[in-house]
Amino acid sequence: MPTGKLVVLTGPSGVGKGTLVKALMARHPQLSLSVSVTTRSPRPGEIDGKDYHFVTPEEFHALIDQDRLLEWAAYAGNSYGTLRQDVVAQVEQGKIVILEIEVIGAQAINQTFPQVQRLFILPPSAQELELRLRGRGSESEAAIAQRLARAIEEVALSKEFDHQIVNDDFERAIQKIEAIIFPPQ
Repeated sequence: MPTGKLVVLTGPSGVGKGTLVKALMARHPQLSLSVSVTTRSPRPGEIDGKDYHFVTPEEFHALIDQDRLLEWAAYAGNSYGTLRQDVVAQVEQGKIVILEIEVIGAQAINQTFPQVQRLFILPPSAQELELRLRGRGSESEAAIAQRLARAIEEVALSKEFDHQIVNDDFERAIQKIEAIIFPPQ
């Protein structure tokens, strides 16, 4: 039976996880992206089922109660999780599954999926992270302040992960991620 692998990218909000994942997916069509479930509202341009599975808090709790999530976490007033069967089925088919999730979920995932490779994406600086969050133009001052405070706590946890990659130069960060996902034979 072919066996794939699960690769988790995590890091503080605004560090560029989504941009890195989009570039990886464009360069490597053989990769499979797991679509997370969330209770947060869609941002402009986000599509249900493509960017996230957008659900109500009640639906999210039902997924937890039915043990249908591989991991889940609350973050910035919303809940996020990964559908267990989606990931397991793809890994069993031999696919490399990329999962972009919050730090709390990434910490917990090796309890339910011990063979996971966990990559922590770091910002070049706190100032750059703040610029990136503000550049989104989608969040209130209170939300930005909350995310920045949370980022300090999350960065302190980065050494718990298998790999740490600073996203200071986009191309260099992508190359480091590719070397981890596709190690030389």
